[in-house]
Amino acid sequence: MGTIKLLDCTLRDGGYLNDWKFGYDEIITVFERLVSAEIDIIEVGFLDERRTYDKNRSIFPNVLSVNDTFRGIDKKDAMVVGMIDYGTCSIEKVIPKKESFLDGIRVIFKKHIMNEALDFCSQIKALGYDVFVQAVSVTSYDDEEFARLLQRVNEVRPYAFSIVDTYGLLHKNQLIHYFEMADNQLAEEISLGYHSHNNFQLGYANCIELTEKKIKRNLLLDGSLYGMGKGAGNTPIELLAMYMRENLGGKYHLSQLLEAVDVTIMDCYRETPWGYGLKFFIAASNDCHPNYVAALMEKKKLSVKSINEILENIPKEKKLLYDSALIEELYETYQTIACDDSDDLKQLTDKLSGRDILLIGPGKKGNDISKVNNYCEEKSPVSISVNFIPEGFETDYVFMSNAKRYVKLAGRLADTLQKNGKLQTIATSNVTRAQGRFDYVLAYGNLLDEDALIKDNPLFMLLKLCKLAECKSIALAGFDGYEKCIDTNYVNPNMEYTFSKEKAEVLNEDTAEGIKRAEIKCPIYFVTESLYERLLL
Repeated sequence: MGTIKLLDCTLRDGGYLNDWKFGYDEIITVFERLVSAEIDIIEVGFLDERRTYDKNRSIFPNVLSVNDTFRGIDKKDAMVVGMIDYGTCSIEKVIPKKESFLDGIRVIFKKHIMNEALDFCSQIKALGYDVFVQAVSVTSYDDEEFARLLQRVNEVRPYAFSIVDTYGLLHKNQLIHYFEMADNQLAEEISLGYHSHNNFQLGYANCIELTEKKIKRNLLLDGSLYGMGKGAGNTPIELLAMYMRENLGGKYHLSQLLEAVDVTIMDCYRETPWGYGLKFFIAASNDCHPNYVAALMEKKKLSVKSINEILENIPKEKKLLYDSALIEELYETYQTIACDDSDDLKQLTDKLSGRDILLIGPGKKGNDISKVNNYCEEKSPVSISVNFIPEGFETDYVFMSNAKRYVKLAGRLADTLQKNGKLQTIATSNVTRAQGRFDYVLAYGNLLDEDALIKDNPLFMLLKLCKLAECKSIALAGFDGYEKCIDTNYVNPNMEYTFSKEKAEVLNEDTAEGIKRAEIKCPIYFVTESLYERLLL
């Protein structure tokens, strides 16, 4: 049976969280602790010629820069490796191994550039390095493609070939399938590795499963301190070291790993947490890139059910290759649900026609009930609240255009409807009611402002409705605008968009322009203070 070796990738994979800026002292501390713990293989960072050398970062423009950072450091018996994402570091930036602090180089690549990347691996090997072939997103390969990859790997004869589960998609049976294919088809002298991510919390369990396999070749298991790594993180190397000590006669010094976690890694974790989370679970359960999920969750307008339904429509070949234009197109298609709203629209516009309308938004200043009540006593308007239910004020209608907010509001809405028999509901067709039907359902696509930064801004939607109804006047309360210097712009902090403070000025200007674009013929009043009003003057 071959030897099981542990490979630590903290300084490389963990760098995704802090742009590789661990600080020089911390880089050396982590490295020396790993050496003292007798970890077999230590990955010290990326080689990426697009970056300039910074001794505080574990990402290097060339191999000479690695030498500069680790000059005089004793690596003892550890094998030291760097990683190249194929295409980001040319062979000219790699000096011969005999002149290098590095013993090996790991090369990662996606399926569509497999052949070019393997040719590059041969060039690295010719310089004397132990080469690690890292097939990222292994789940993107079908059996025939994986067999072709293994055949090409045999032609290169690298030190190791690794199964890389980039997005943490592999369950036990899938992992074993790829593992056994590789073990059966690779040349005997090639070590076989596994690099996990924890989207399904299976990294450690999968590693342990592989230690039970009786293979003749060497087995390499990747881990990182405290699981520090991109997305959901990696297998914690301290757990692997503990298991190896207790079950397989491992020599690793656990206390050294725990000291590194305590002294360095916990500070990183407090600054930028990593690990299992809803975003990564949703991505893995849909076999897709987590950026697709992040893009949809950022909108704060979709329920988890809706997000899953959109992800199901991503073409297979695009699942693991993030395409921002594609996900935006799928989002808009999903939201624009076909709906014949002619009857509902006629009934609703008849009721609003010639009336003073009060739109109540969820901004904090809308809480000034005295101003709202004074306006209502003077005008007796038809009142419509927007994606929320005001405290201490009964509206005639509640307008729902945001599916996520509706899901959160559904219970309270049901209770309010029971208490206030006059309250009616208006919803756009992208929102599905938990039970029964909304009083009025309007076609989502017909109310969009295609020129707006946020096309489905509910204010723009309601202005279109009021224009169709030929209302007498429109009053706005609780449409405060976005401010950078306050904790939240909303009555309910959970309604805050993560980007609203970053883009406050742009959003305010876009909203003011949208009000102008609506070309409302009737007067528009601001009952409560608003940044939009200032921009409209």
